[in-house]
Amino acid sequence: MGDVQIPSSVLFCCDHNAVRSPMAEGITKALCGQAIYVQSAGVRNDLEIDGFAIAVCEEIGVEIARHRSRSFEEMQAWGDDLSGYDLIVALSPASQRMALELTRYAHLEVEYWPVLDPTGLGETREAKLAAYRQTRDQIRERVRTRFAALIGAGKG
Repeated sequence: MGDVQIPSSVLFCCDHNAVRSPMAEGITKALCGQAIYVQSAGVRNDLEIDGFAIAVCEEIGVEIARHRSRSFEEMQAWGDDLSGYDLIVALSPASQRMALELTRYAHLEVEYWPVLDPTGLGETREAKLAAYRQTRDQIRERVRTRFAALIGAGKG
């Protein structure tokens, strides 16, 4: 397994907490169950959870429709401190910068996973869904690899 730390809590973040980070949160919860505490946040909270993100996650049995988008700022206002997480996974360059900025004084691991931003891709519904599926599958692959030790562990 090498020296990859297995975190007990992870925060996924992206620009709006509407597509990539809620997908990552939902997929990780579905794969790892209670073995890990998972949340997500965005640089900004200016968008609702994305309908295409909900649709492509449903295809793999992951429910994210009830997700409420939130920003780093709101997170901290609600007392959910970043330093309480073992690992922050940034899914966009802006969220990586913000996570690094906010954790400058905390000894926290920030990983960057370059994942396709599917918003604005594709003209037709089918083309859009195809782009979102690509993002979903990239995230699922990364989650399976990074948290392999936890998968199936928290079931039951």
